[in-house]
Formats: sequence, structure tokens, C-alpha cells
Amino acid sequence: MNSLVAIVGPTAIGKSSLALDLSRILDGEIINADSRQVYRCMDIGTAKPTPEEQAQVTHHLIDVVYPDQGFNLALYQDKAREAIEDIQSKGKLPLLVGGSGLYVWALLEGWRIPPVPPDPIMRQELDARARAEGVETLYEELRQLDPAAAQRIDPRNARRIIRALEVSRQGSPFSQLQGKEAFVNSIVIGLTTDRTDLYQRIDSRVDRMVENGLLAEVEQLVAKGYGFDLPSMSGLGYKQIGMFLQGKTDLPAAIQQIKFHTHRFARHQYNWFRLQDKRIHWFDIREVTKQTVQDLIKRFSAN
Repeated sequence: MNSLVAIVGPTAIGKSSLALDLSRILDGEIINADSRQVYRCMDIGTAKPTPEEQAQVTHHLIDVVYPDQGFNLALYQDKAREAIEDIQSKGKLPLLVGGSGLYVWALLEGWRIPPVPPDPIMRQELDARARAEGVETLYEELRQLDPAAAQRIDPRNARRIIRALEVSRQGSPFSQLQGKEAFVNSIVIGLTTDRTDLYQRIDSRVDRMVENGLLAEVEQLVAKGYGFDLPSMSGLGYKQIGMFLQGKTDLPAAIQQIKFHTHRFARHQYNWFRLQDKRIHWFDIREVTKQTVQDLIKRFSAN
């Protein structure tokens, strides 16, 4: 198996900074695991590594598609595997870095993604039914079509239910197309802190984004023809600034909403990266040293 180091945790915790330091020390290259940094022209609002940082250490899976192009989990998994093989072929260490839990675990656990392309018309129909009749109706349909899949999906998770129905309606049951086959031998480093400290870090980063030109970045995206109905433009920061540009709120309120929704997103990330998860080596950023993490990785590599 190929080996890699994954660095995970909530947004604004310092994952990218640690990864840069470790890459320099351990001769590594970084693979992005942030679902928004794959989009070109979206730099400030996604907290993308700066051009200077990307010049210091090679980064993969950044600026992969334009904001109006599709990008999905299967495509990410394929490109990430290619990146791992490329890095390993050069005798370097791959570092997977990001807070998109779906991307991280799909790669580390080797999820087999159902080879059924999205059906926009069916998705619109199912989404409309979920809004009109309630997601429970869709869940009941899934339970009838594929009880095994329904048992594994949260009845409140409309997106997952719609995807399972989309797959099951077009052929084999969703549950039969899923599975896991590990592709990498990995060690997972988790960064954490207490909630007050995390929220302060988030708020400070949002303020820096605004100071660095987030408003101008969104204006430029709109000028290029990227509408707010695109999935890429629904991300944190872009959606709220978009509401300001459309006259639906004022700028201070939009900034406050970015902070509020980013706090909520950070809490959601802890559902993917649980402190009780024994696969993750957790470190409190207020106490840990880079040397401690480096020593752990060296022991992992030696074994």
C-alpha cells in the first residue's frame, strides 16, 4: 500500500500551516482535502494557500475546475489517488490536508463510489417532493427499494436519501454498489482546541478575508458570469457576500452571518472527525509542538 499522513480538524484550526512545516521537514507534498479549494478564481473565501506557499511546497487538487464546472466525490477520489502515486513515485511523503470529512474518509477508507452519474431532473423532482411532502416520504420510498441502504442513512439527511434513490432507481440497489477497500496506509493527525478559542480564530480569519478583498473577489466572480445559483457560489462567505451584493442585507450583517455559519460548520466537522475516534491522533493546538507531531509521523513511517 501507499502511505500518507492526513491532517484533519475544524476550519481555521491551523491545518495548512502545520502541513507546510511538516512538508518542508519531511520532504512531502500536500494533497488538498477541502471541497471548495478545487475551484479556480475562489482564493480568499476558501482560505486557499497563497501563491508563495504553493511555490514553497507542491500542492495537488487545488484549482482543478472553474466555478461553473461540476466536481464530485468520485472525481476527487480518482485524482487524489493519482496524486498519491505521483508523490510516492518521487520518494516523497503525501500529506492529505483539509476539513471536508467526506473527501478524507472516502480516500482513506477506499470507498467504492456507485458509478451512476447524477440525474439533475430526477434530483429536482425528489428535492421538490422533500420540500412539499417531507423528507420522511423519500426515506420510506428508499426503505421499500433498498432496506439495507435506508438502515445506514440518517432519515433526516435529504441529500444522501436523494442520492440513494437516484442510484437505486437507475439499476442496482445503492447498498450493493457501496463498499470499502483501503487504498492507503495512513496515520491521521487531528488538531483541536476549545470552542471559545476556535470561534475567536474563525472570527479573526473572516475579518482578514474581508480586509484582503473578499468583497472584490465575489464581485469579480459575478462579473465573469458566475451566478449565485451555482453550487460553488453557495459556499461560506460567497453566499453571504452575494446577499449583500443583491441588496438583501448590509455588509456588517453579511460578515456576521459568515462568522455565525462558519461556527456552525466547525461543529458539523466534529461529526466527521470525532474526538472519540481512536483512528485519529488528537492534539490540542495550544499545547502541542511540531516536534511531537513529527516524532509520531517518523515512528509511523519506521513501522
